[in-house]
Amino acid sequence: MTGWPLLLETLPRVQRDRLFTLADERDFSAGSTLFDEGGIADRFWLIRSGEVALDVYVPGRRAQVVETLGPRQQLGWSWIFPPYRWHLGARALGPVRTWEFPAAEVRELCMADTELGYELMLRCAALIADRLQATRLRLLDLYTPHGSVPS
Repeated sequence: MTGWPLLLETLPRVQRDRLFTLADERDFSAGSTLFDEGGIADRFWLIRSGEVALDVYVPGRRAQVVETLGPRQQLGWSWIFPPYRWHLGARALGPVRTWEFPAAEVRELCMADTELGYELMLRCAALIADRLQATRLRLLDLYTPHGSVPS
């Protein structure tokens, strides 16, 4: 892998090192479920290699993929806000290597180091905005009749 995960790219080294004291390397095999929509969001990951599909449950259909994440991207933001439940599901499309972070410990670290907490939350807020926009566009693609343009 070249470069730091996007979440940490501009984070000062001292803060990045502090955060990484909580990380564990974690690998997932192809087809593995990382989490299900509605499950307890008690961790997040930084993807080192491989791809993960984010999906949303659609009644009467199989889960619909709304975004695919790859190397250097963060997987999971639901751990930030109570009630700490996943808003989407996640599946490994092939072998995936990650750094896994325990949510409660990261939240504690952010409370103890408010500068780190602020920087991390700014980055996560940007991630959330991007993820919501990608989901919106994918759902429009799935459910807008062909040839019509939403206004």
